[in-house]
Amino acid sequence: MAYYFSTVIEGKTFEETIALTTAALKQEGFGIITSINMKAAMQEKLGKEILPYTILGACNPGFAYEALQHEPHIGVMLPCNVVVRALNEIATEVFAVDPVASMQGIQNPALGTMAQTVQSKMEAVIAALK
Repeated sequence: MAYYFSTVIEGKTFEETIALTTAALKQEGFGIITSINMKAAMQEKLGKEILPYTILGACNPGFAYEALQHEPHIGVMLPCNVVVRALNEIATEVFAVDPVASMQGIQNPALGTMAQTVQSKMEAVIAALK
C-alpha cells in the first residue's frame, strides 16, 4: 500500500504551487498550522543545498478533535503532512500522506471511518491540483 498521494505540476513556480496547494486544502476544510522550509533548514543546520522543499502541516480542527477523543496518543500522527517539492524551475511535485496507511498501526476501530474520510479529502486536494 502506498503511503502518499502525489501529482506533478508544470508551468508554476514553487511559490505559486504552495499557494495553489494551500487553497486546495482550504477547500477541503484544512488550514496550515505549520510550514517547514527544509531548504533553509538543511542550509542552516548542515550547510547543504537542496531544491525548495516545504512541509505543510495541514489540520482540520473537527477531525483532530474527534480523533483526540478516541485516541489521546494520536497527536504523534498529527497534523496531516503535505509536501511541496521543486523538481526544477518549472515543475513541482505535491504529495500528501495517506491517513489510512499511516493509521494501520493504531488498533482503534473508531478511527477507521474517519481516516477514510480524511483520505478522500486528501485525494481531492491532489486531484484539484492536476
